[in-house]
Amino acid sequence: MELAKRVQTLTPSSTLAITAKAKALKAEGYDVIGLGAGEPDFNTPSHIIEAAGKAMQEGHTKYTPSGGIPDLKDAILSKMKRDQNLTYSPSEVIVTTGAKHALFTLFQVLLNKGDEVIVPAPYWVSYPEQIKLAEGAPVIVKAKEEHQFKITPEQLEEAITEKTKAVIINSPSNPTGMVYSEDELRAIGEVCLRHDILIISDEIYEKLIYSNDKHVSMAQLSDKLYKQTIIINGVSKSHSMTGWRIGYALGRTEIIQAMTNMASHSTSNPTSVAQYAALAAYNGSDDEISEMRKAFHKRLDTLHSWLLAIPGVSCEKPMGAFYLFPNVIRTATICGFKTVDEWVTALLEEEKIALVPGSGFGSPDNVRLSYATSIDQLEEAAKRIQRFVDKHQS
Repeated sequence: MELAKRVQTLTPSSTLAITAKAKALKAEGYDVIGLGAGEPDFNTPSHIIEAAGKAMQEGHTKYTPSGGIPDLKDAILSKMKRDQNLTYSPSEVIVTTGAKHALFTLFQVLLNKGDEVIVPAPYWVSYPEQIKLAEGAPVIVKAKEEHQFKITPEQLEEAITEKTKAVIINSPSNPTGMVYSEDELRAIGEVCLRHDILIISDEIYEKLIYSNDKHVSMAQLSDKLYKQTIIINGVSKSHSMTGWRIGYALGRTEIIQAMTNMASHSTSNPTSVAQYAALAAYNGSDDEISEMRKAFHKRLDTLHSWLLAIPGVSCEKPMGAFYLFPNVIRTATICGFKTVDEWVTALLEEEKIALVPGSGFGSPDNVRLSYATSIDQLEEAAKRIQRFVDKHQS
């Protein structure tokens, strides 16, 4: 039986693939250090777990409204007012089964066949695939390393056509960890307003910024940009709740309503208990989040310095998320490999270090390293990479 054409063009997730291979090697008894994880290594804060248990005991185990329980919507609206001074109404927010589902549903309700979405590269692996599933066309714009992997207004302008429907801005970024400044966002926003292009602002890593700057959302910058922006967010990274699968989207009522209608025919609703857990996350203390952020910051500083000591490696130091995205093409070359993908495969086979090749993110000269693991593990990983490079240098 022939499968639908919409799935025949899909590229498997490189992050999930490398994680699966690392887990398989671990199951065989190998001492594998996985630096491919896209999730915090901290457990969900205890008060959130307790709230989930309480919700179950109180009988909150049934269907909920498709767009999310009213209390959680209110908590999200309060969070937006508190953090970004943005005011939304309940009709302008939908709770989804993770931020990935929010993006998927948004593309489904937004795109007609052939509509274009501008995707800055390096990009999160699912952006192009979700656009293709909605019969849209991802237009990849390569951000330069010397620009900290951030696209310029000029690049955006050049990529716009009469078919352009939206642009994705992910800040802090997966996979690079880079953060757009307020001035950079404003300049990009002006281009979008001039061409009436929707801005999809993926802010899932907003709580993981390591400078003194606060997170800035495109929607904060002007009334016009507020109306032109759809915010995607969730509790997965901020509260170490990846498995709970709670995300949300905020924006124009007609778009949010269409997303809610679609969700009613797909997921019915996000998991009821997980919604009550997310409610506790937004209504509770941020102390554990602050501790997690401090730990990530320390790991970033440490791992970045270790990487720069490896021959051939160059790496812009990021300001957010929990990834480093070094350029290792020179390292691969001096080790005798034709591509970074081959270098990554050999590194996993010989030294049992799992990195994600940058080819999956549209940047084949780079690799993504997640520092969502202990300092001891990161130090051992750096030693093994150094040993591998020493062994293979020609």
